[in-house]
Amino acid sequence: MTEGLELGILGPAFVAGLLVLATHVPLGQEVLKRGIIFIDLAIAQIAGLGVIAAHSFGFEVDGWQVQLIAGSSAMLGALLLSWTEKRWQQGQEALIGVIFVIAATTGILMLANNPHGGEHLQELLSGQILWVDWHHLIWVGVLYAVILAIWRMYRQRLNGVGFYLLFALSVTASVQLVGVYLVFSSLIIPSLATLRMGLDGGRRVATGYVIGVIGYSAGLLASTLTDLPSGPMIVWCLAITGLVFALAGGNRSTISTQTK
Repeated sequence: MTEGLELGILGPAFVAGLLVLATHVPLGQEVLKRGIIFIDLAIAQIAGLGVIAAHSFGFEVDGWQVQLIAGSSAMLGALLLSWTEKRWQQGQEALIGVIFVIAATTGILMLANNPHGGEHLQELLSGQILWVDWHHLIWVGVLYAVILAIWRMYRQRLNGVGFYLLFALSVTASVQLVGVYLVFSSLIIPSLATLRMGLDGGRRVATGYVIGVIGYSAGLLASTLTDLPSGPMIVWCLAITGLVFALAGGNRSTISTQTK
C-alpha cells in the first residue's frame, strides 16, 4: 500500500496543487462575486480544445506550440465572454454553458477517429497530476507569480476584458497540470465553502488556501493508498473538506450573530 508514497512522485504533484491554488482561490472568489460560476469550465474546455488541436497537428505535448495554441484559444474565448458580458449580461451564465458544451463536443469530434482519443479526453478532464515534473513546474510557477503580482497591484482596475484575459492565462496553465475537473474544483469549492463564514477578504482567502491544501494532501494520499485516479480523488477530498469547513464556519457565524 505504501509503495506509491514516493516523494519523487508526490512532491511535484503536491507543488502543482499549491501552484494551482495560489491563483485559483482568489480568482474563484472574484468569479463568485461576479456570478459567472461556470466561466472556468468554459475557458478550461476551450484551452483543452486548443491542446487537442495542437496534438492533431503533431506537436509535442510539452512543446511551446501546444502552449501557444492552448493559451491563444483560451484568450480568444475570454475576449468572447468579455464581449458578451457587455452586450448580453442577462444571459451571460447560460451563454457560458453553451460555449462549454460546444467546446466539449468539438473536442470529442476531433478525437473521434483517433485510436487513443478516449485516453486523451480522460487525461484532459481528470488530469495527470502524478506525472508532472519539476521542469514543467518552473515555468508555471513563474507565470503564476506574474499573474498574482498583476492581480494584487491592479485588482480594482481589472474589470471586463482585463480580468477575463488574466483568468484565461491562469486556467490554460492549470488545465495542462491538473485537468478540467480540478481546475473547476480548485476555483469554486474553497470560495464557496467560505462564502457564508463572515470573514473579511484576506481571512477568507487564507481559509480557502487551508481548505485547498487539506483537500489536495488528502486526495493525493488517498489516491496512492487506494490506487484510484488522483484527479477525481482530490475533487472528492476538496468537496468533503469544503463541506466540513462550511458547516463549522456557518455554525460559528450563527453563534456569533446571536450573541451580539
